[in-house]
Amino acid sequence: MQIAIVGCGFVADFYMRNLRGHPDFVLTGVYDRDRARLDVFCRHYSAKPYATLEALLADPHVGMVLNLSNPRSHFEITAAALRAGKHVYTEKPLALSIGEARALVELATEHNVRIGCAPCSVLSDTAQTLGKAIRDGAVGKVLLVYANYDDGMIAPMEEPWKWCSSSGAAWPAKDEFETGCTYEHAGYFLTWLAAFFGPARSVTAFSSCQIPDKGTPVEFMAPDFASGCIQYDNGVVARVTTGLVAPEDTSINVVGDEGYLHVRPLRNDKHVVDVYRTRCDKRSSRLRRLSTKILRKLQRLAYRHHLYIGSRRFPLLNLGRFSKAAHGKPVDFFRGPQDMLDCIRAGRPHRLSAELGLHIVEIIEALQYPERFNHHRVIESSFPPIAPCGRALATGEPSIPRTTVAYADGVGGGLELDM
Repeated sequence: MQIAIVGCGFVADFYMRNLRGHPDFVLTGVYDRDRARLDVFCRHYSAKPYATLEALLADPHVGMVLNLSNPRSHFEITAAALRAGKHVYTEKPLALSIGEARALVELATEHNVRIGCAPCSVLSDTAQTLGKAIRDGAVGKVLLVYANYDDGMIAPMEEPWKWCSSSGAAWPAKDEFETGCTYEHAGYFLTWLAAFFGPARSVTAFSSCQIPDKGTPVEFMAPDFASGCIQYDNGVVARVTTGLVAPEDTSINVVGDEGYLHVRPLRNDKHVVDVYRTRCDKRSSRLRRLSTKILRKLQRLAYRHHLYIGSRRFPLLNLGRFSKAAHGKPVDFFRGPQDMLDCIRAGRPHRLSAELGLHIVEIIEALQYPERFNHHRVIESSFPPIAPCGRALATGEPSIPRTTVAYADGVGGGLELDM
């Protein structure tokens, strides 16, 4: 499919890097309202520039538009592309309000085109592995989830507005601070929770701005801390947190009645899923306490001698094609567009649907601006189920070959899992 990019800012470099690993896509050209930035980007990547957005949308060869503009432009650009009969894959969030998001969903239906919405990390090997572990009952019935996206303290002395991408684009500090870290980052774990547990039913939240002066002029400083509890069906509750104040922690813990699953960091498409099992009888409890003391002593000894012990791993799925967005960023930003294209060709719904994007926006509004809803919001939107990634899903067969693995059960033994 031939695609065009709108927005040549910081994130566009990651997409260009990942584009090389997806030969199903051909880039026709790019557009940015900043002409100087557009020229630099096109020279760096030998890309064709479009003189105007209208020229890009009028190009009959363009089948999909990648909307990589700043969040406040998402609605306008996505709406224009939909009216032009183009499929759209947009960076997060889909829009800045539930009203705008709903209007985009209606436009896509009206013009018989599709919207896909970042982030696409839920399609990664890591997220799919975590989903499989949950479905397989690796830690029993899920009761609770702790999900964090604390991006580390953004202090003025760090001067983040001076951070630059490989082609020279500055990190959009002003946009980030005005849009808010919850709009920017909550989608990373909210899409995972949506895939694992379905639509959220309600949100109870609190937010605040703890660092009002981040060292660069802004028109409005959005909350830099938000935390809330989200209720899902089957009694599952998720405590979620986003922020730019606390030390970096991008992790998720899925707690079941037989243990918990742990992933850290979320933004690593090839990271392992750790499994921790528990037993409730008195003998196992005593053995666990004893083994924990012994293990800690062994770990201290191992640390001094640069050894590693205590591996607890769920077998990582390998979903095939993967390319890093950059050194130190093991993320494939094109998993989302690729899934859209594969599903368009197959005539089936794609996973990062417009309805999912709308649902995430409704939750994010409740988390970042809870005072608008008296700190509690009943979630009204829904979305089609998100099918697991893998082969032979249409026939109901396992998505990977069956194999038997062992992982630690918390008392030094092992538990066989038949996948």
